[in-house]
Amino acid sequence: MKREKSIEAFSTVGAFLSQFKSTTTQKTSNPLNDTFYEAFSSAIYTAKIHNGWFEEAQVRRAVFSLSEWLTFSSLSEWVSGYPKINSPKQIGLVMAGNIPLVGFHDFVCVLVSGNNVLLKLSSDDKILLPLLVKMLVFLNDEFSNRIDITDARLQNFDAVIATGSNNTARYFQHYFGKYPHIIRKNRNSIAVLDGSETQADLSALGDDIFSYYGLGCRNVSKVYIPKEYDFTKLFDALYSFKDIVNNKKYANNVDYYRALFLMGGNKMLENGFLLIREDDSLASPISMLHYEYYDSLDDLKITLGNLKDQIQCTVTNLALPKSFAFGTSQYPTLTDYADGVDTMKFLTSL
Repeated sequence: MKREKSIEAFSTVGAFLSQFKSTTTQKTSNPLNDTFYEAFSSAIYTAKIHNGWFEEAQVRRAVFSLSEWLTFSSLSEWVSGYPKINSPKQIGLVMAGNIPLVGFHDFVCVLVSGNNVLLKLSSDDKILLPLLVKMLVFLNDEFSNRIDITDARLQNFDAVIATGSNNTARYFQHYFGKYPHIIRKNRNSIAVLDGSETQADLSALGDDIFSYYGLGCRNVSKVYIPKEYDFTKLFDALYSFKDIVNNKKYANNVDYYRALFLMGGNKMLENGFLLIREDDSLASPISMLHYEYYDSLDDLKITLGNLKDQIQCTVTNLALPKSFAFGTSQYPTLTDYADGVDTMKFLTSL
C-alpha cells in the first residue's frame, strides 16, 4: 500500500473521531458515518463496562485528542522526514491499557511506515481499537492483509514494540530481547513550580494531574516546589476538579490512602479529592500527589538530569528539558515520541 493511501485513510478516521468531542459536537459529512457512527457512539458508553476507569468523558477526551493530529496535512508533514521502505516487516505491537487508545500512536506509526502489524490488545482496552481497525478496512481493503489482532502469544514477527510496567518489561526483555525492539517501562511526569504561577497556570496544572484519573505516564504525579511554598493557592486552583471523586474507583483510592497514611502517622494535606504528601518518589498512588522542595534551580536541574530516564514530561513555565506548558502534557504531537525514542526512525530502519 502506498504511504499516501495510509495517510488518506487515517485522516478520514481522524475527521470521523473529531465528531465525538462531546455529545453536542455537530455531526459532519464523513464516509464512515453510515456504517460506524452509531456503533462508535455505543462503544464510547460501553467501554466503561470493561474498564471502570474509562468514563465517557475520558474516552471522548482521548478520541478527540487523537483527531487533532490525524489530519492529512499533519500526517504528511510528519512522515516526509522518514524514508519509504521497500520490504514491509511484521511488527508485534503489545498495547498498554491504562488510558483509552493509549497505544494508537504506535499503531499509526507501524502502518504509515509501510510495515504490517500483529496486534495484542490489553484486556483493559479492547473495545475501541478493533472498531477503528474495521473502519480502516472499510476505507481500504488492503488493510485486511496488514493488520492482525491476536489473543495468543505473539509469534512470527520481525520486530516488536511492547509497553508495560517495570515488572512486565522484564518479561518482554526475556521474550523479545533477541528481536529488534522498543520496550517501554514505567515513566512519570512532574511539574516544577517557582511560586510565580498564576491561578490560570495552576488550574491548567489540574488538567495535567487529573485527566484520565492520573493513570497515564504523562499525568503529573509529583511537583517540585521552592521552600515556604504556599499550598493554599494550589488548592484553590484545583478545586474545580472536585467532581473527580464521583468516580467510585477514584473515591476508593482517596479513602484507602487517607486511612493508610493516617494510621501510619504520616503527614499529608488533603482537600477531599486529592492527598498531597512530601515524598522523594516520582510515582504516586492514584488520588495522591507527591511534592519535594528544592533549594535552587541549578541543583534541581542536576536532580532531574539524574532522573531523566524516569521522567516522561516536565510541566513548568521554566526552561527545563522535556518541558510542556501547563495543561498540555496530555496533548502530545506526532513527534512527541514516548520515552523520547523515535518510533518512526526505528520502524523505517529495520
